[in-house]
Formats: sequence, structure tokens, C-alpha cells
Amino acid sequence: MQKAIHDRGGIQKLRCLHARKDPEVRIEVYLADSADDSVPLWRYVLGFKPEGKGAQRSLISVEQVWREGKIVLNRPDKDDKIDVMRLTQTALEQIQVNARFRELPTFFGDTTYLHLVPQLLKYSDLIGGQRLDDDPFGQGFLERVAQTAPKARESRLKKIEKALALAVPQFKELRYVSDRVNGRPHLEAMYTHYRPNAGWQREEQFSDGTLRLLGLLWVLLEGDSLLLLEEPELSLNDSIVREIPRLLQRIQRDKKRRPRQVLISTHSEALLSNPGIDARGVLLLEPAQEGTEVRPVNSKEALSLESGFSVAEVVLPKTHPTAVSQLGLW
Repeated sequence: MQKAIHDRGGIQKLRCLHARKDPEVRIEVYLADSADDSVPLWRYVLGFKPEGKGAQRSLISVEQVWREGKIVLNRPDKDDKIDVMRLTQTALEQIQVNARFRELPTFFGDTTYLHLVPQLLKYSDLIGGQRLDDDPFGQGFLERVAQTAPKARESRLKKIEKALALAVPQFKELRYVSDRVNGRPHLEAMYTHYRPNAGWQREEQFSDGTLRLLGLLWVLLEGDSLLLLEEPELSLNDSIVREIPRLLQRIQRDKKRRPRQVLISTHSEALLSNPGIDARGVLLLEPAQEGTEVRPVNSKEALSLESGFSVAEVVLPKTHPTAVSQLGLW
């Protein structure tokens, strides 16, 4: 917990800018097998705030774990009150303490965030430098592919190949190769060409959209944990973006393992115009007088969606800043 707070600039950077006197930051997570479950399988609550004196450490104000509505952990407890130092660590991060709810830290630890930046792959030799933990921008994406078991790697690339053949003009074949000189991994794509067996290109020659789509498809096939995607529509043609929701569903349906939950942030009208999006899976970030409110679709909006309107038509306009029309007059 201490590292996570420090890496993000301290509690003053985590607090809402409009917060008043109470310095506490609180996070609540509900985990269930289905959105229709009346009681979540797990509920985790974590609150923390500055110590208020001395070293100004960040101390836990509340930590609770609930399983099927019954409380499993409730802190601070009597031991925490005797030894305040205990409140600098969560029970979640301590192996000797979290045995009763090990599923929670495993779930959080397996969560994947990917926002592949094509330039980091195309110019990796020139950029070099240090990579961030968990490589969120895909700088080591090719090494990730190389470290996958050969049989699993080939299976995934074949599925990705089929999808890319539908989305990328003249695309024909995808393969993994290792550089004979320095041993570095590469992806090569064959494009339809007037010369037989010619037209192979490496990742530095791929378009940004092809690389982003390739990374998206790979990470969908890679695991079964929670996946966070930020604006997957970038660099892609609107006709492809419109099919992303269907693509997410179809490629996971073909997996042998359970499908992973995908959390997407987007401003794309094309993506949200897909009629297959379930309104129960939509969260609206609505500008308010003090910050941003996150809310599910209300009953009126749900009725409009059931009548055949898309999320782009019903929900997206409500995210627009109120004075955005004045930009053209500035």
C-alpha cells in the first residue's frame, strides 16, 4: 500500500480536488460471477488517510473483507490499536494473513492493463530506456510473445491471423520469427503480392492500427483475469472500431478457458454504436459541478436502449462538456 501511494504522488494527489475536510480515501470492490447475482461473492473495502502528525505516514482507517455477505476481516482490530505500525500495511498484501481470502490478492495481481503504443515497438532499438512495471505500454510485447510456449503461441497467432485477414487490406499470413543475428523476437506478416512468397514485413513496417489490433487480440487470448483497455479505437478505421464489442465476445467464446472481464474506457461514437452492447455493462462518467460522477444507465436511458437506440445515441452526448460548442467561437 505504501509503495502504491508513493508511486502516485501521495494522498494529496489521490484525493478528489473538491474534497473538504475529511482526508480519507476509500476504495470498495465487489466481485461476483454474474452481474445478476444479488449478493457479491467477495467485497473488499479499503480506506486510508494521513497519520496527521509526526512522519505523516499513510495509515489504514478501515479494511474489510466480506464473503457472500459475511464479514471475514474487520480492521482496525485490537492488535492494530496496540501497535499502530500494523496499520501501514494491508492484510491483503501479507501472505501470512490473507490465507482466508487469497482469491482476492490473486485476482488483483492478475489484472492486466495494456495501452499498446506502436512507436515503442517500431523504434525499440532507438528508444531503449527503462520499462515501467508490468509494461503497460507494450514496450516488451514481443518478448512477451517469445516467452509463450510454442504450441500456445502458434495457436494464438493463428486466431489473430484470421481476425486480421478480415480487418487489414491484403493481409494474408502472420508468423513469429527470431532474428538470426541478435536473437531478438519479431512478428512478420505476409501481404498479398504479385510475387509468390514475397511481401513479408516486420512489425516496424506495420501500421499503428495493425499493431494495436494485434496487441488487443493477443492480450484477450493471454489469460482469464480482469483486462483494462484504454481507448482501443485509436488508429483504427471506424468500421473496425464498430466491430470491437463483437470481436471481444467472439474471440473469447473460442477460448478453452473462461472468458475474461474487459473494462474499456472510450469516447468513440463508432464503438458505442454497436447494437449488441448490454446497458448493464455501461458506466457513464458525467461531468458535474464538483468533479465527475460515475453512474450506471438510469431507467429512462435503459428504456431508450431497449427501444433500439444505441449507447452512442443515448449516453455519449451526456459526457460532453456543457460549453464545448463555444470552442469554435474562441
